[in-house]
Amino acid sequence: MSFIHVEREGSNPTLVLFHGTGGTENDLIPVGQDLLPGARLVSPRGKVNEHGLNRWFRRFTEGLFDEDDIRRQASDLADFLRAKKTGPMIGLGYSNGANIGASLMLLHPDVLDGLVMWRGMNPIAPKDDLNLANKKILMINGTSDPMAPTHSVGVIRSTFAASGATLEAVDLPGGHGLTQSDFLRTKEWLTNFN
Repeated sequence: MSFIHVEREGSNPTLVLFHGTGGTENDLIPVGQDLLPGARLVSPRGKVNEHGLNRWFRRFTEGLFDEDDIRRQASDLADFLRAKKTGPMIGLGYSNGANIGASLMLLHPDVLDGLVMWRGMNPIAPKDDLNLANKKILMINGTSDPMAPTHSVGVIRSTFAASGATLEAVDLPGGHGLTQSDFLRTKEWLTNFN
């Protein structure tokens, strides 16, 4: 269940960083340090190689995910993070990283206490009787993002809300790329997380 990863010691909560497609365990460390100064950081690398690019799970084509692989990868990641858990744990992921964070919430809801999804969408159907009553989730999407279709974004938002999660859903002008507004909204949300 081991993952190549970077850890930075700090106080709780632990911020778990999930890179996007083609990223590494180093990409989001400076972002995490800026968003939640002094927090403990855990930043693993996705194990799937897609034409030389790191990913969290396989896909058949753009937007069509291998759900069996999602279950396998999410299970391995959940085991890895359980062993790292020392207190509240918040996931923060971009794109494919947001989708693996959502998969953890849907399939292994004991692992993360909160989740920030940047440009994520619905990765997989949840377990039956999903209860996220004590979870806090921030989803920030672009209004013209071709990589995260509106329907799929709506499905995951509805799933989170129906499961009792405290969901803050934000739509910003733009596409799949991040803007300063993403960071400002996220920093405010993380600062008020309790």
